[in-house]
Amino acid sequence: MGLIGGGVFQAIKGFRNAPVGINYRLRGSMNAVRIRAPQIGGSFAVWGGLFSTIDCGLVRIRGKEDPWNSITSGALTGAVLASRSGPLAMAGSALMGGVLLALIEGVGILLTRYTAQQFQNPSPFGEDPSYVPQ
Repeated sequence: MGLIGGGVFQAIKGFRNAPVGINYRLRGSMNAVRIRAPQIGGSFAVWGGLFSTIDCGLVRIRGKEDPWNSITSGALTGAVLASRSGPLAMAGSALMGGVLLALIEGVGILLTRYTAQQFQNPSPFGEDPSYVPQ
């Protein structure tokens, strides 16, 4: 995902920053992808691997799988990856990671509830499920 997303982003960036002319723009786009996309893909892989490791560890420690594991994993991943930049950067990255994962989990919960309500079959006997016709 990081390689494809980074490749698309870098292709657009390289196209925009190249000199005028379709040949120059295409060449600039390809050079930008060739140079930067592997780095972005590698960074995404490191982030994903660390996030998954922390998430699985929290599931094992807590004994349950809920949105708090993902939110905490995002915060801890942000903090660990920013640890070389000092405590202030760690706190900022942890906050951003936690907020980002909280937003993702919130949207996932809302979509799950919406789709669950959308496909519920209405009871043919009214609102009372204990009602049995005679």
